[in-house]
Amino acid sequence: MAQQIDFSLKARRRGFHLITDEIMEHIPQLPRIGLLNLFIQHTSCALSICENWDSSVRSDMESIYNHLIPENQSYYEHTLEGADDMPAHAKSIITGASINIPITNGKLNLGTWQGIYLCEFRNHGGSRHIVATIIE
Repeated sequence: MAQQIDFSLKARRRGFHLITDEIMEHIPQLPRIGLLNLFIQHTSCALSICENWDSSVRSDMESIYNHLIPENQSYYEHTLEGADDMPAHAKSIITGASINIPITNGKLNLGTWQGIYLCEFRNHGGSRHIVATIIE
């Protein structure tokens, strides 16, 4: 059996944001065993799982991504939507639009130091839409 929920995340500035609690506010009671798929319906942000305790990991990830894929490169053709747009698309492709998390004993089976991240690659990305699919 599967269940699907659509919801929006609040708007955030560019960066890596821990959103596990916000996700769980929108998710109904989980089955005893299953799988949660989260899909973000955008091409300039991404979802990931990473360190959930030390906030310096999030700022370091932002620095790493900006170093790997800088803005204002002369070879970018897609520039009409601002200097942060084409790099946001590239970062989104590298990171991914969906994640899967096992459900065990009615809870997300994340590791001790794991949390769900919204990787916001635009300076002003706005509200982001998620499709959550729970598979029992």
